[in-house]
Amino acid sequence: MNRLAEQQHALKHAIVERTDAAGLLQMQPEREPLLRIYQQAYEARLTSALRDNFGVLPKVMGDEAFDELARGYIAAHPSREPSIRWFGDKLADFMAQRDDLVPHPAFTDLARMEWALRGAFDSADAAPIDAAELAAQPAENWPSLRFEAHAGVQVLALQWTIEPVWRAMQSFDPETGDEPELPEPEEHAHSLVVWRSGLETRWRAADAVPALLLRAAIGGASFGELCGLAAAQVGEEQAAGVAVAALQGWLADGLLVRCSVRHPPPSPPR
Repeated sequence: MNRLAEQQHALKHAIVERTDAAGLLQMQPEREPLLRIYQQAYEARLTSALRDNFGVLPKVMGDEAFDELARGYIAAHPSREPSIRWFGDKLADFMAQRDDLVPHPAFTDLARMEWALRGAFDSADAAPIDAAELAAQPAENWPSLRFEAHAGVQVLALQWTIEPVWRAMQSFDPETGDEPELPEPEEHAHSLVVWRSGLETRWRAADAVPALLLRAAIGGASFGELCGLAAAQVGEEQAAGVAVAALQGWLADGLLVRCSVRHPPPSPPR
């Protein structure tokens, strides 16, 4: 059994990492072509998974550039999950480190957007709360009120305006249609909110302060803390209004699924 386990281990590494298979093929060198088939099939299947998980990115990059990117990513990050649905979770970070494989830096932001949309679509169902539930909260609870966002909600920090490109390519099929004329991405630091409503994934750009507040709310900040963050950005007089407006926007979009009052623990006696 130890010998069999060793052979299986060597075969796995020969396929996944393309390590030297001389020892594995020592007794049956004629099987080297078969090993090459397995190696190519492994790479091809994972490349296909990346194409499925990032539907627009390969269309924009083109087959040759995307295949080269995929080979580099597969070598650096072999599949670790039982389902290849989750293969590609580190692709955007990999692209940010390997600009030699990325023809345009905006493609990295496009990968971030697509992976977030995928994650939002697969997130667990949860009914959003409404304004009436919040209105029922006593006034004294509001400073300690905390909000739980839907599992699919993400706030992305992007450096390029890739949304028009994504929209233009979303319905494009290279095999049946003419490629649309793509707008040139512009360098522009901004935030993008991604979420799911029913079975539909959605996104919208967010101004700096509402994006900051949403990130903080997702991280567990209380409403009082959100007002403090807003005050640091817009001043004390406008802080409450800005925080309330942000909260109303989250409710309208269905981003929040639960609210609770969690008072901070008492300070230890001195």
